[in-house]
Amino acid sequence: MANKTFIIAELSANHNGSKQVALDSIRAAKQAGADAIKIQTYTANTITLNCDKPDFIVGPGLWEGETLYGLYQKAYTPWEWHEEIFHVAKEEGLVCFSTPFDKTAVDLLESLGNPIYKIASFEITDIPLIQYIASKRKPVILSTGIALEEDIRLALDTLRAGGCNDITLLKCTSAYPAPIADANLMTIPDMKQRFGVKVGLSDHTEGYAVPMAAVALGAEVVEKHFIIDRSIGGPDSAFSMEADEFKLMVENIRKVETALGCVNYPADSSKIKGREFCRSLYVAEDIKAGEVITAENVRSVRPGYGLHPKHLPELLGRKVNRDLEVGDRMSWEVVE
Repeated sequence: MANKTFIIAELSANHNGSKQVALDSIRAAKQAGADAIKIQTYTANTITLNCDKPDFIVGPGLWEGETLYGLYQKAYTPWEWHEEIFHVAKEEGLVCFSTPFDKTAVDLLESLGNPIYKIASFEITDIPLIQYIASKRKPVILSTGIALEEDIRLALDTLRAGGCNDITLLKCTSAYPAPIADANLMTIPDMKQRFGVKVGLSDHTEGYAVPMAAVALGAEVVEKHFIIDRSIGGPDSAFSMEADEFKLMVENIRKVETALGCVNYPADSSKIKGREFCRSLYVAEDIKAGEVITAENVRSVRPGYGLHPKHLPELLGRKVNRDLEVGDRMSWEVVE
């Protein structure tokens, strides 16, 4: 991933219950320029309880009034699809990996050769799960959406204690969709310095302005929800990108990477395009041999072939040793 942002198309629930849509989405994500496809591995039973008490009812927002169990029952990716999803992604040349939500999900993913583990921000406090993931010694991408700093530190300490040292923290705003004003992207370079890890963005805002800015601030990973067609609906459709939008995002991120380039302070002025149009010292009025240089007869003007303007104070009051015409370059050779 060196010098190239690792761009993840998050499939999540955007198959809307159809395996064919899931497989078609993988192929579309490849065409749109994604580097990876990410799924989620859970069932309603592994993530919550089948309960309609108030604690288990979703509050105001996109999924208001639904039970957690009912929501996850609609949104989950059937485990019997996983093998084919991984196979098709490999055929397409995409990295395929998943977010597990319990130990049994990790076991399934291990059997499929899952190369990276994503830990969702809502699971950042599930220390036993994080310990189990760490034990697999795979790279981990960790979202921080709902996390306190102490949650992040505990999760990182747990991963490192378990032998996992390839860790990427994602800045994430856990709102669906997320207001751009809540992105707080300056957290990205701070996280890199504060926690000593790679950094990236899990984005739920509309459009691609926020991912572009994140890359400019040092994000090495960008994750964005991907849907083949928003009209099919589904729990995540409202804040997911269609293929043409995703492609534009990828193209613009690649432009940002190109623009970032490298740290460059040129040392050779002859190799700087346009350098000839900077200012330098030229004769502005005809001067006869023996006459004094003044601020009127020698001036700092464009182009830049004459003496550096910094020398003008040294020249004032001195005499020239030959006749000079308007437009002659000033040089030390013509000064007495």
